Amino acid sequence: MSPDIGSQLGRRERQIVEILYRLGSASVAEVLANLPDPPSYSAVRGMLGLLGEKGHVSHRRDGMKYVYSPVIAPTKARQSALRHLVSTFFEGSPAAAAAALLEMSDDRLTPDDRKQLSALIARCEGEGK
Repeated sequence: MSPDIGSQLGRRERQIVEILYRLGSASVAEVLANLPDPPSYSAVRGMLGLLGEKGHVSHRRDGMKYVYSPVIAPTKARQSALRHLVSTFFEGSPAAAAAALLEMSDDRLTPDDRKQLSALIARCEGEGK
């Protein structure tokens, strides 16, 4: 399975996976309760089944219900989503993406934020990135 889950999922599938990441794990009813403009219970159950077949979610039995969890670790999913975003909207340039994030921020960077970013840049330079 490719780690680039963002480009492999439809809008509703992406919403479901995002809910599972936010909640950690959830039943069909819990996913349904968190979906905007939700479809039927059976439609959500079917989508979770398809996401399982695609290798994006796993499930375990908890009494009379199944509880679903994302398969890919949140850190890997974030990296995949960012990689896709940078590739799609910033011509593959992490610097352009970072600049856009800094420019759109309504808040000024705190001294701690600047220190953290400087340390990250120094570490990347040391690693030859």
